[in-house]
Amino acid sequence: MKVLLDTNIVIHREAGNVVNPDIGILFKWLDDLHYQKCVHPVTVEEINKHKDPKTVATFNIKLGNYHQLKTKAPINHTVQQVCSKIDNDKNDLSDTTLLNELVNNRVDILISEDKQIFHKALLLGVCDRVFTIDSFLEKVTVENPKLQNYKVLSVKQEHFGNLNLADEFFSTLKQDYPGFDKWFNRKADEIAYVCKQDNKLLAFLYLKIERGTEDYSDIIPAFSKKKRLKIGTFKVDYNGFKLGERFLKIIFDNAIQAKTEEIYVTIFNKRLEQQRLIALLETYGFVFHGHKKSGSNEELVYVRNFSKKANRDVPKVTFPYISTKGSIFIVPIYPEYHTNLLPDSILKTEFPADYVENEPFRNAISKVYISRSIERNLESGDMIAFYRTGGLYKGVVTTLGIVESVITNIKDEHEFIHLCGKRSVFSIQELLEHWNYKRNNRPFIVNFLYAYSFPKRITLNDLINLKIIPNVNSAPRGFAKISFDDFKLIVRETKTDESIIVY
Repeated sequence: MKVLLDTNIVIHREAGNVVNPDIGILFKWLDDLHYQKCVHPVTVEEINKHKDPKTVATFNIKLGNYHQLKTKAPINHTVQQVCSKIDNDKNDLSDTTLLNELVNNRVDILISEDKQIFHKALLLGVCDRVFTIDSFLEKVTVENPKLQNYKVLSVKQEHFGNLNLADEFFSTLKQDYPGFDKWFNRKADEIAYVCKQDNKLLAFLYLKIERGTEDYSDIIPAFSKKKRLKIGTFKVDYNGFKLGERFLKIIFDNAIQAKTEEIYVTIFNKRLEQQRLIALLETYGFVFHGHKKSGSNEELVYVRNFSKKANRDVPKVTFPYISTKGSIFIVPIYPEYHTNLLPDSILKTEFPADYVENEPFRNAISKVYISRSIERNLESGDMIAFYRTGGLYKGVVTTLGIVESVITNIKDEHEFIHLCGKRSVFSIQELLEHWNYKRNNRPFIVNFLYAYSFPKRITLNDLINLKIIPNVNSAPRGFAKISFDDFKLIVRETKTDESIIVY
């Protein structure tokens, strides 16, 4: 397998002053899988343009560890047609040159963090062979479970004072923020959300409620007065396990609980992990606001309007708010899969240690549900109530989800596995079994957002008594549409926080 690495990946890997564990994890996987790490002549050309001869010499020595493509593929006609319309400068032309190698099948995949490359790949029909670091790690971990070398990953609350400030995790924060050590030590008795592996930090989140009386004079344009949730510090090092999404859900849960009007974060975009974090925030509705003076530098300011509204077409941008304007469904999920897929909906009878977030699908907000239901007419923004099967008294309604998309007419098992990715609770073998179980009734996929866990769980018996379900034989076996009045009964009986529901 020949893997072409974009220039930004190579530079971040080989630059001596960049601390980026994510790149190390990527290269470890490439080595473990015996994939050939390739660089293109345009990458060598770009590196050789550096002003410092010593830097150029050092990089050229390090490039000896890669397979350098000896020639450039002739420009493909389709590539020429598509890219000539959108290429504006030398960087654009370099991106096109890399993609041209892929289209000509001289390499098997391309790894990049460049958004423009992904846009072009989509237009050229090769987006399934172009990966970010995150998406590549998702792919290889799901395809090679025996090669995964991780222990339990869990998100916990921890006092600052119990954390090791000398941990390498904090090194980039110290570089970015002069005085970080003093700030950190002053927070000794305050709480942060952390994720550790082998006693080393992988992710860190600190949140602060602001009530509109703060001095925002260093933010341009200036903030108006309103109650905000500030993402004080947010860093995620580890890739492939959806920790960023897990922490985002914590942010949104805190914003709901505090009844804030807006969420904001100030962040640099110097390193890949910061750029990926910005991309994740934008996916969930954060928009660029302006700049904040930070010492001699400027941070970017991103804000998320947290007023109560729901976008049915793109529900991520208003997550976790749920619209009642569409259809509402109830759908079953078996006990053996329930808490793995919906970890915040764990039952009191289950043991939390069995469900610590060491699988990507547990951490993700965006998840996959596989079904053969007769009812397939779900649309973006529709609501799903998940029913954990178990009979009259053990079967319970636990969770609300928001439909993102529905994928039917899947052409083959390879596309099916690719579409499920790491957001499904099933292994590749189990996915193959699902695909081949009934050849005349192939499964379809519902992509949904894991929005809310009911505080009180109502049983199948309750659903029958409330006349939402006629009898025990009518327990949902696929997607079953329920009325708005039925949904209101579920909301009432489960003591749902209605602040997330947009009527």
